[in-house]
Amino acid sequence: MNKQLHAFLWLFVFLISIGIKAQNTQPLINSTLNGTVVDQVTNQPIPGVTIQIKGTTHSSVTDLDGKFYFQTGQKFPYTLIVSYLGYVTAEHIATKDFIQISLKEDVKELNEIVIIGYGSTSKKDYTGAAETVAQMSLKATQKTLESSLQGSVAGVNVTQTSGQPGAGMSIRIRGGSSIQGGNEPLYVIDGFPLYNSEVTSGVLSGTPTNPLSTINPSDIESITVLKDASSTAIYGSRGANGVVIITTKKGSNNATTVNYDFTIGQQSVRKKVDVLDAQGFSRLRNAALYDSNPSGGPNQYLTDAQIAQLGKGTDWQDAAFQKGLTQNHQLSVSGGNNQTKYAVSGNYYNQEGIIKNTGFERFSGRVNLNSKISSKARFGLNLTIAETKAKVAPTGLVTALLSMPPTATIYEPDGSYTLRNPFENIFANPIATLNERKNQSITDRILGTIYGEYDILKNLVLKVSFGTDMIFNKEKSYLPSSIYEGSITNGEGKIGTADSRSWLNENTLTYTTVFGEKHHLNALAGYTQQSSTREFNTSGSQQYVNDITSYYSLQSGNVALMPTSGESTWGLNSFLSRVNYNYDSKYFLTGSIRADGSSRFGKDNKWGYFPSVAAAWQISNESFFNPVKDVINSLKIRTSWGATGNQEIGEYQSLSTLTSVKYLFGDQIYTGFTPTRIANDNLGWELTNQFDAGVDVGFFNDKLNLTVDVYRKTTKDLLLDVQLPYTTGFTSSLQNFGSVRNQGIEFGLNASLGNTAFSWTSNFNIAFNQNKIIALGNGAEFYTFGNYILKVGESLGTFYGAVTDGILQTDEVATKGVYTGNAAPKAGDRLYKDINGDGAFTTAADRTSIGDAQPDFVFGFSNNFTYRGFELAILVNGSVGNKILNGNLQALELYNGQQNASTSALDAWTPTNPSNTTPRAKLDPAPVFSNRFVEDGSFVRLKNIALSYNLPKKISEKLSLTSVKFRVIGENLLTWTKYTGYDPEVTNGTTISPGTDTGIYPASKTISGGLIVTF
Repeated sequence: MNKQLHAFLWLFVFLISIGIKAQNTQPLINSTLNGTVVDQVTNQPIPGVTIQIKGTTHSSVTDLDGKFYFQTGQKFPYTLIVSYLGYVTAEHIATKDFIQISLKEDVKELNEIVIIGYGSTSKKDYTGAAETVAQMSLKATQKTLESSLQGSVAGVNVTQTSGQPGAGMSIRIRGGSSIQGGNEPLYVIDGFPLYNSEVTSGVLSGTPTNPLSTINPSDIESITVLKDASSTAIYGSRGANGVVIITTKKGSNNATTVNYDFTIGQQSVRKKVDVLDAQGFSRLRNAALYDSNPSGGPNQYLTDAQIAQLGKGTDWQDAAFQKGLTQNHQLSVSGGNNQTKYAVSGNYYNQEGIIKNTGFERFSGRVNLNSKISSKARFGLNLTIAETKAKVAPTGLVTALLSMPPTATIYEPDGSYTLRNPFENIFANPIATLNERKNQSITDRILGTIYGEYDILKNLVLKVSFGTDMIFNKEKSYLPSSIYEGSITNGEGKIGTADSRSWLNENTLTYTTVFGEKHHLNALAGYTQQSSTREFNTSGSQQYVNDITSYYSLQSGNVALMPTSGESTWGLNSFLSRVNYNYDSKYFLTGSIRADGSSRFGKDNKWGYFPSVAAAWQISNESFFNPVKDVINSLKIRTSWGATGNQEIGEYQSLSTLTSVKYLFGDQIYTGFTPTRIANDNLGWELTNQFDAGVDVGFFNDKLNLTVDVYRKTTKDLLLDVQLPYTTGFTSSLQNFGSVRNQGIEFGLNASLGNTAFSWTSNFNIAFNQNKIIALGNGAEFYTFGNYILKVGESLGTFYGAVTDGILQTDEVATKGVYTGNAAPKAGDRLYKDINGDGAFTTAADRTSIGDAQPDFVFGFSNNFTYRGFELAILVNGSVGNKILNGNLQALELYNGQQNASTSALDAWTPTNPSNTTPRAKLDPAPVFSNRFVEDGSFVRLKNIALSYNLPKKISEKLSLTSVKFRVIGENLLTWTKYTGYDPEVTNGTTISPGTDTGIYPASKTISGGLIVTF
């Protein structure tokens, strides 16, 4: 069967091409015309514009100064057709020998070409659900490319996993489907497919650097998001979570252009968390001590007089936060001719963190080259080389900032650091950690593709490409003996390296033809192969004589730590085929199939087959539609179905494995091996079937466009660790069980209004998605994971805990004390609901679903205004209906007097203040996770606002410059939310436990300014 299918995928070239003969005539010269084409907003010349005399084949192209020239047999007056990508095609009447033409930018036209898997197509001919990110969104950020997706594309939910500079983002396209596999989309950068998984040795404490942070956002030309299965099935086993296709800027057949882009700014923490000052904490500690030992009196910690003299005490957040400087420098050179086009750029980006001694640097260079070797052969190169450096905030730092008592000091009287919280709970001095601990990551990346194209026949093109993605990461950590974490080991140094090396080979044949004048056919067939290898190793030592050498001299430590190392490899072989057909630009049909063979799955289930089919009807091209074309100029309905897979489960999961263990035999230590995993020869793909139906409508000559999509995608054969009988010697086995469904509706609306002096483009998108677990397999109804539950009929990311029911009052101890969960209930304890109805509350038995992290809907609203030389761009995005587990609040509401607490402690229950919302202070509380700590995470945010001014052309020319643009940018300036934590846009990034905010590096707001100079 496999051989037959593979042969079928290659046998597709049976069609006949029709030649078109062109005829040129030599006109008489009856007139000459000089002209200039400029941007109507900036008044800057536009090179490369095509000007054609209407009704003839005579055309010209503007030079670097936007000038063109005609010698023609036409007599004045005659009409010129002026066209250029990104501008509205216009007609102008020439009446004399000179003319100046102003063109209006057309954001819609920039998005007309849709980049798809292994090719491109026009949006009007596309049958799937794909969306291109608007240019205003691409220009809005210089941090990471994922930032440009926030609020820009319907159905794409982008959430920050950490405010740490260089950290990654969680992206869900039409919801998450996998429980233990990956949920991030596949990225395809200049034809190279990659999954954005972290490359780390595990030495670093804190958030690893995001691999995609090596890609300079300023180099990106376009980003297209493929959402439905018809679009993503061509990527087979890697398409289930959607595909993000990225193309970088290429050269043009114009004279050399030099561009310098500079931005400098300052960022600060968006907000602080309200905690007690020294006086408030002292009163709380007195109350907790008194509750534990009433005989000691009400002032066992400090007297009222001592408290009155304390003042505010140490504000640990103020001591750690800073105003961080950001700067970006981008120098690019591009140009070319009809034979060769080039684009070269260099970038330096530096972001100081809002927490001291944290930050991120990026050095990157890019070369893109396209060359026409002959009339039939072409060659191309895309190469990125980058290095990033990150100073990372250690794990637990933010928790320590919030928890350290304000009565504790940063330094002792002798000038040495206060090592830790002086009370019962142990928290290391976070300022000492920031100042003295070294926690750094350096990543080098080489990402490149090289390709050749050859026209075998007039309509048959062979393309062969090779690519590589090499990531080299080094992590360095040193804990000096002068801080609490390092005092136990008298210093500890570690170094780890992790390498990822991938190579890719793709071979495709593309056949395009038109026959019978109305039949349009495009067929693609190909074979691809990709392999990746990862390695890591770590080493370290403890017990240093001094801290001078840190990790630069691991041999200086007296005690060597156990070294570790590992290597893993995966490979993927694929056959693919796709056919696009349309009849008379009215009826469209697309079919594709991909066969993937992956090394990651069981020996009896190596190959997967992923088909798709889509159809569309351009109703507006029917003759009966003509009467309404003045209002509705375009109307297309489309539908698709397809199957895609998910292979992101890690390597060797289908194989039985061993791990080394140390054991003592006599007085000697020996190494042995023990089984850790049972084999599963049938382990296979998570398979996602998706149905999509959509409509695209254009009103008033496409000044207003509406896109609506409804979809249902069901993922089955989920990869889950299923419990095994203990008699097998194993606790669980990874198997294909369970099913998850996502279904929803997406709306996208864009408008373009204005005239010569003023223009306004607007894009609004909103997406509703419902996520539901359909089955867990093996008869299971639910699994619990800490504060989360996986339950049939509920969403992924459902919180599982108790439900609060007020505060136990003095006269209720005897009747309601059983609902506190305490063996000896006391007035002031928190009450909980008896969920199972057994007449008492217990933490284990009375938990229930208390909300989920899935939003009801997400939206984005962007507007771009231009008036003469001014431009204003505004992006607002938001999420509604999602819940957040505020883990910081859970810790701050223990009210135990051993660590700092939320300002809600000021209303803690006392006999004289019988609060019904805030429990009493007590020295040793039993933490209970409840709905009290699950908050509404809905928000509306002014994500970006940018104001630009283009210097008039006359002034630029006096400066010997082509153009100069000044701009001011604000990011995250305003947020409307009820969430009490640092920021509502937060998640730990996992599917089982999303929406958890515990000790995560806070988000920042930024104001920056800069200029763009073109030579």
